[in-house]
Amino acid sequence: MLSVLLITFPFFALVACGFVATWRGVLPQAAIAGLNTFVLFFALPCMLYRFGAQTPVEQLLDLNVILVYLLCAAIMVGTTVLLTRRRMGWNDAAFGALVAAFPNTGFMGVPMLAALLGAQSAGPVILSMAIDMVITTSACIALSRLDLAGGQGVWTAVRNSFKGMAANPMPWSILLGGLASAMGWVLPGPIDKTVDMLAGAASPVALFTIGAVLARSQMNSHERVAAHDHVPVALAKLIIHPMLVWAVGMSAISMGLSLSHETLVVLVLLAALPSASNVSLLTERYGAHSGRIARIILVSTSLAFLTFSAAVALMT
Repeated sequence: MLSVLLITFPFFALVACGFVATWRGVLPQAAIAGLNTFVLFFALPCMLYRFGAQTPVEQLLDLNVILVYLLCAAIMVGTTVLLTRRRMGWNDAAFGALVAAFPNTGFMGVPMLAALLGAQSAGPVILSMAIDMVITTSACIALSRLDLAGGQGVWTAVRNSFKGMAANPMPWSILLGGLASAMGWVLPGPIDKTVDMLAGAASPVALFTIGAVLARSQMNSHERVAAHDHVPVALAKLIIHPMLVWAVGMSAISMGLSLSHETLVVLVLLAALPSASNVSLLTERYGAHSGRIARIILVSTSLAFLTFSAAVALMT
């Protein structure tokens, strides 16, 4: 366990650095938008393209991985909504379900799993990101609109979510990386070096930015949130989600599905990641309880240093 903590410590330390820098005013809140832009539009797309281009295309189209991960996401969303909807309505229940099912794969999972498991993690990581960005997010946004009279606005919200994804460079970088792998494309030397440099910057800047975003959400939130409204969801993300993925994956293997143990380890560790920080932005856009979602993300990220490290120690 100690050896695992020594590996994961630098990643969470960078998150803590971003949090403290923003909380203490060393990093102005106005600068966080610039960090987000660099990570989302430059560094992470280059990292995802590089992973996709270097991963065999059959791993990027693994139907068994898609089925296992998507089923678990559906169970997490459905269960969370079922348990919370009557108490807080569709809007808050849906976004609570999204943070329970959507791990912080882009900002945290991509660099951390690459460091822990190497290139073998690339295929499942890319597939899980695509599922969460396209299917899980769209489904939760649609559910959040059911509070409106007659369910009006559901399809408008779904269309807007797809428009937002079309403007997001990460799905396009995944697609281009997959095409490069399938077609055997190789970037010209100077361009390849530029992509490599930007990809190398993704990990430290993304982790630092997570901390900055978490600090900003706490500093700007004046809503009081009861512990029973956010702690159970954070624990479900860190504990129930990876246990569910492990159980479903083992069941799939016992039924004869071609899912390797190594791939299942990657999926379990992805599920053990804390909640995705970008959900707080969607919450604000759709008028849900942003303070509750921000607190879930903060608690899950804080506890993940121990719970994720424990998951790594158990699975590897």
